[in-house]
Amino acid sequence: MRNVIMYAFRLTIGKMIEMSFLDNYKRVVIKIGSSTLTHAETGSLNFSKMERLVRSICDYRNSGMDVCLVSSGAIAVGRDVIGIKERPSDISIKQACAAVGQGRLMMTYQKLFSEYNQNSGQVLMTKNTIVNPVSRRNVMNTFEELFDLNVVPIVNENDTVSTYEMQFGDNDTLSAIVTSITKADLLILLSDIDGLYSDDPHDNPDAKLIREVDTLDRKILGMAKSSTGSDVGTGGMATKLTAAKIATYSGADMIIANGGNMGILYDIMNDRYTGTLFHRAKDAGFVLADYIQREMAPTSTGGQ
Repeated sequence: MRNVIMYAFRLTIGKMIEMSFLDNYKRVVIKIGSSTLTHAETGSLNFSKMERLVRSICDYRNSGMDVCLVSSGAIAVGRDVIGIKERPSDISIKQACAAVGQGRLMMTYQKLFSEYNQNSGQVLMTKNTIVNPVSRRNVMNTFEELFDLNVVPIVNENDTVSTYEMQFGDNDTLSAIVTSITKADLLILLSDIDGLYSDDPHDNPDAKLIREVDTLDRKILGMAKSSTGSDVGTGGMATKLTAAKIATYSGADMIIANGGNMGILYDIMNDRYTGTLFHRAKDAGFVLADYIQREMAPTSTGGQ
């Protein structure tokens, strides 16, 4: 009986999505951060938000789209399970938390996706996955096979084995890289802020939300102040603009939107969302592996 009700619910929700807008995008990457996935007070997983996220993704899939989810949360979940209250600075403690948390995170996702008869699979990456041409080709083939099999890939940085030199540093950047190698049409960054502002809205109440960005010029890049107040995640506005550069130069649109309300994914598909749209600006000279080796300095924060 429950499956019948859920099937009817999916059909009803599907009618909310305007197919004319969906036709613009055939493959989408959705990134969600630790601060959006967890309760701010405790750091524990917010199951209600996760359920609504998974439901939205399943509706995207039912509409004919390939969907890839880049999900942070392994270290945050591991901290909660182990009982570590403060965010660790020691790399070995971070990696231990990631080892515990990644399994718990995937178990939760797979249980939720199974409620909608949707298969999901784990893909863990390091920077070497992209820099090494053999590894890069292998992971590209894996993504394509997963899409062909109607599986939703769930991606995170492999924090348990990533070394200082081989970390992406944040999942905003990782999600843009996944967008590039999967040739996705759209990247959606679900954050704890509505989009790109003219100034930090936490400090300046007169800061204006920028609805659309056609070109990543110096003025736009100069707005790269960290706008997140989270002590769980690692990505501020600077990392989101780096992601915008990678995604748009690779030929994809990118949206920054507030993940506090999981209904935002339906709003995006109906073109009635609050957020910032970065228009694609395909650069024929952009080579992802070269960009990573040239521009991405070693970091120590991890995907989390």
